[in-house]
Amino acid sequence: MDNRGDADATPFLSIFAAFSYGIASMAMVFINKAVLMQYAHSMTLLTLQQLATTLLIHFGRVTGYTKARGLNLETAKKLLLVSLFYNANVAFALASLKGVNIPMYIAIKRLTPLAVLIAGFFRGKGTPATQVTLSVLLIAAGCLIAAIGDFSFDLYGYSMAFTSVFFQTMYLVLVERSGAEDGLSSVEIMFYNSFLSLPVLLFLIIATGEFPSSLSLLIAKSNSLSFFMLVVLSLIMGIVLNFTMFLCTIVNSALTTTIVGVLKGVGSTTLGFVLLGGVQVHALNVTGLMINTAGGVWYSYAKYQQKKGKQLKTMTDLEAHKK
Repeated sequence: MDNRGDADATPFLSIFAAFSYGIASMAMVFINKAVLMQYAHSMTLLTLQQLATTLLIHFGRVTGYTKARGLNLETAKKLLLVSLFYNANVAFALASLKGVNIPMYIAIKRLTPLAVLIAGFFRGKGTPATQVTLSVLLIAAGCLIAAIGDFSFDLYGYSMAFTSVFFQTMYLVLVERSGAEDGLSSVEIMFYNSFLSLPVLLFLIIATGEFPSSLSLLIAKSNSLSFFMLVVLSLIMGIVLNFTMFLCTIVNSALTTTIVGVLKGVGSTTLGFVLLGGVQVHALNVTGLMINTAGGVWYSYAKYQQKKGKQLKTMTDLEAHKK
């Protein structure tokens, strides 16, 4: 589990990190949706996922399974915002899944590239390429059309999903910078993120009155073996998703993580029509989702071409310098 060499990622590690994150992210959407269909206390579920992550990494460090360094107060201060934004992203995403069907949830989350580009512009990264801009606008247009045709429209669910997009954007930018600047491994950032989130999450579930009734309900429902296994799977996948997301962002970039999220959404959207229900098929809704998906694929292709062009220019400049 020790990945202190993340910064010097090999091509295999880069591909593995992106692929693993895509699979874990897609699986997690369906697992969380399945749990929340039977257990509506999303904040308690998130708290349990973060507690499981913290305990697992601590146990791994104590037993020598991972070489992750211990808690450092200065590092914890630097990563406090990362933890807050990440958990806000997940909390609002879980809340949205209670009212939004999976295809529409994926369509809204695909708006993250637009938010990332806007954040990049304000950070001084300049104006994006024409293809990138057009593909992002296509994603947004598809999302709007799909929403108009969504007969199961839930204002609360939509609001939660859009808020999640904002916090995911802030989180991706911050975690990329903190991982590069502090030289932390993906496991170490994951530990800080989970550990720092616990006091905030515990305060929230108590302040909102969700706890302790949510825990009593969880214990009562765990008499069902199928539900118990589903919750255990959710806790395990929460750890896997955290790890692969941090790993992908560190060895690649925040943008790569976003692109992978867009591409895995193609499979999630398709499966969302046939798994777990909640989708009322309508021509306008399907058309919007297709446009949204096409925009996501185009965006990924445009970013790949952009990166390839930069690499070619760098090689040309080096050759010219040698001459």
